[in-house]
Amino acid sequence: MKSIELDKVQEKLESFVGKDVYIHLETTNGAYASHVNEKAYNVGVYIRNTKVRFNQAKIVGDGKSYRAGLKMDIGWIYAEGLTEWTMHEGEKLLMAGHDREGRLMVALQISETPFHY
Repeated sequence: MKSIELDKVQEKLESFVGKDVYIHLETTNGAYASHVNEKAYNVGVYIRNTKVRFNQAKIVGDGKSYRAGLKMDIGWIYAEGLTEWTMHEGEKLLMAGHDREGRLMVALQISETPFHY
């Protein structure tokens, strides 16, 4: 993966607008939190192969971390803390954010075909 390039990622996001796509969204502080601070709460979200259609897509950020939002007719999907991206298998947009130690904190992936599971 490479650092997010705002214009390129925005272009890829827009290529999915108006299409049925599959979303993978994952966030976690999981085991990273409780073993460092016993008072910390473990939290996380994981969805995979949720089929959606969005009518607007936008990525914004300060050059260090980014937020991507997908607007649907009746709601939003967004991921914050994204730092890296790549295209996988030529068609799957993969975006992720890692902490200072390189551990995954957030992932948002979009594809016109289901993700392997």
